[in-house]
Amino acid sequence: MMFAAGASLMTPVGYQTNTMVYGSGGYRFSDFVKIGLPLNVILMALTLLLIPMFWSFEG
Repeated sequence: MMFAAGASLMTPVGYQTNTMVYGSGGYRFSDFVKIGLPLNVILMALTLLLIPMFWSFEG
């Protein structure tokens, strides 16, 4: 849950600082998707690889 909450990079409303720079920086919604989508995919891949290395899923 914690990793998913920190991966709100694809929309300007995902995090408060994204919202602050959205209007004042002159960004468009598509700018966040262009940068946020690859970052979310990278973060997802790293999460799927690294979490099992640190925490085992065996009971």
